[in-house]
Amino acid sequence: MSTGNRAVEKSPPGGGEPASRSGGGPRPAPGECAVPPRPARTVGRSCGPRGGAPLAVLLWGGGVLLLLVSVAVAVTIGPARISVPDVWSAVAAHLGFGSSDLSPIRDGIIWNLRMPRTLLAAVCGAGLAVCGTVMQSLLRNPLADPFVLGVSSGASTGAVVVVVLGVGGGAISLSAGAFVGALCSFGLVLMLSHTLGGSTDRVVLSGVAAMQLFSALTSFVVMTSADAEQTRGVLFWLLGSLSGVGWSEVAVCAAVLAGCLTVCLAHARTLDAFAFGQDAAAALGVNVARTRIVLLCTTALLTAALVSAAGAIGFVGLVLPHAARALTGSGHRRLLPVTALAGAVFLVWVDTLARTVLDPQEVPVGVVTALIGVPAFVLVLYRTRSTS
Repeated sequence: MSTGNRAVEKSPPGGGEPASRSGGGPRPAPGECAVPPRPARTVGRSCGPRGGAPLAVLLWGGGVLLLLVSVAVAVTIGPARISVPDVWSAVAAHLGFGSSDLSPIRDGIIWNLRMPRTLLAAVCGAGLAVCGTVMQSLLRNPLADPFVLGVSSGASTGAVVVVVLGVGGGAISLSAGAFVGALCSFGLVLMLSHTLGGSTDRVVLSGVAAMQLFSALTSFVVMTSADAEQTRGVLFWLLGSLSGVGWSEVAVCAAVLAGCLTVCLAHARTLDAFAFGQDAAAALGVNVARTRIVLLCTTALLTAALVSAAGAIGFVGLVLPHAARALTGSGHRRLLPVTALAGAVFLVWVDTLARTVLDPQEVPVGVVTALIGVPAFVLVLYRTRSTS
């Protein structure tokens, strides 16, 4: 076993103790299954609340229904008077299931303005929540979220370079620049963590270093090259904004979410094994280094796509995994879909609040998530301290 694999572990998502070699094997976090290491085929056995498949079906079915109702109701909220039947009528007509008697203006408000924005909010919420779940399990850190690897800061720098410095001569959009910046930041994190040994604590520290570096670069570019109007627009985007999005952004982000969620679900049993620590996971036949690279690259790709479309929206990946884990337990085959649905519903309503609470002025989505997320963050810190 390499020296890096014996590095001090972070606390697991539930705030429990790190893996220990005493007492007959590693100990899982509170709330994890107290199942001793066995062959890899038994690692993913069900744990958490009793009920098994019926509970999972109930949670998934209820979550999907709640999401559909939330999207339909959220689209009706705004200055124009629109009802839920109007929403269903417009959607059905555009999908080829009948015709709609709505006026062109009302149909355009539903289909071209509110529906893409609401669906992108759902996709971003689901993606960020899934990334947070995977990172908290993979890094055994209950406070990990999608931005711990510096991906958000890199995306911000890429967007600022395109908008303020005009890199690409107009051929590169803000979203494309943000995506390239996010990938550059993550590449730097991989290089630093590999150079320093590749253990989980080195990955987190490398992410913090990259985050500070790209945040400094963003501030430097804005202060030295941007005018007042550019500065205002960039800062609003950096705080998270879903205004002005179209169906192309929804399609791209939804496709990336579907692919990345499939990869994460395929590694669900492996993530269960990581609850016992990387040494125990390796003893169960898991290729620790390969799994970590695959899942970290997957979460970085998903985060980069979401940030490039909606800006930096914090705390979703930190708070929602803990709420979903309280419902499903820590078995990732059930946890990941429930977390995705919870994140989608959460951000749909947060975005609705952000665009209507100070109408006609719009509040950045990241501001609202921070106002909700900070108290939840303090609660997670308190629970981590009380169980450590």
